[in-house]
Amino acid sequence: MKKGQARKSVQKAKRKQVPAARRRAELRAVAEAYFSALRKKDFSAIPYDDKVALRAPLAPGGVNRPLVGKEALRTVWWGPLAPALEGAKVTVLEYYFNEDLTAVCAEALVQLATPPATLRVADRFTVNAAGKIIEQENHFDPRDVTHPGWQKG
Repeated sequence: MKKGQARKSVQKAKRKQVPAARRRAELRAVAEAYFSALRKKDFSAIPYDDKVALRAPLAPGGVNRPLVGKEALRTVWWGPLAPALEGAKVTVLEYYFNEDLTAVCAEALVQLATPPATLRVADRFTVNAAGKIIEQENHFDPRDVTHPGWQKG
């Protein structure tokens, strides 16, 4: 390959990296908005699409029957969840992106005050081109919430 061709090839590769870096930043910002909303107990700050689908161990139907629709998440999921977040601390540890940059998974610690528990979570968000969460799947062991003290027994 000639010197000029090599330079053009490198420039082309760099142009592809810029949109990928921008998309990773967008995905990370969506996940950060979610965890910030948890800290503030502010459902309206989460960039959900109107037709979002949520799968979570403690949601009605569990992980096998998603809760669908932004309004359903607000009333059925967040309504009961908000009091449990009183005094909670949220620490995001890491972000992971899928290959086609349509989803981000965030690993975090959610320290609840009542019942006292630290949940190790891995929450996955599928995000559309408009920056809205269209699917969310929460992964964590719910026993510290559903059966406090289970590890001691």
